[in-house]
Amino acid sequence: MVYKFKLVSDEVSNFAREIEIDSESTFLQLRNAILESVDFSKDELDSFFLCEDDWSKQEEITLEDMGSSSDQDIWLMEETPIGELVEDEGQKMIFEFDYMTERCFFMELKEIQPGRSLVEPVCIFKKGKAPIQFQDTDDFEVKIDTTIADPLKDELDIDFYGDTDFNEDELADFSDDLNLN
Repeated sequence: MVYKFKLVSDEVSNFAREIEIDSESTFLQLRNAILESVDFSKDELDSFFLCEDDWSKQEEITLEDMGSSSDQDIWLMEETPIGELVEDEGQKMIFEFDYMTERCFFMELKEIQPGRSLVEPVCIFKKGKAPIQFQDTDDFEVKIDTTIADPLKDELDIDFYGDTDFNEDELADFSDDLNLN
């Protein structure tokens, strides 16, 4: 069975890619096809997220096991066939390619083609230039700074996150509460 995914970006309005891939291929193969279609480096960490219809993130499929101590299942790209987690047309996903700034592509399973198979994924449609892979953190901070409304911005000063003086007793009290001593 072949899946056809469409990718778009909220950073570049005329950007789109369509990738066809076999449902038995892994998320790693899908990742590599995406990165090749936009000429991104494969040397960085990234993740897929299965999403609800409102794009809220649900299950994460990671490139590497980061040693999470949670009780949730850990889905690794290399080990997880796409068809194991994605079964229905219209399934939404996010491919987060820049962890530092949480930049991503929005994806949707547009079509399922039963009776077909593919050995390798293929990008069947390219439109527009992809956003840059890495956002300069200085530029990112400027973007964040300019999005804060001026009245609120004036209220955010150097003491926004609390006292500037460190009180060792506060930390000791907190440790006692957590039974860390």
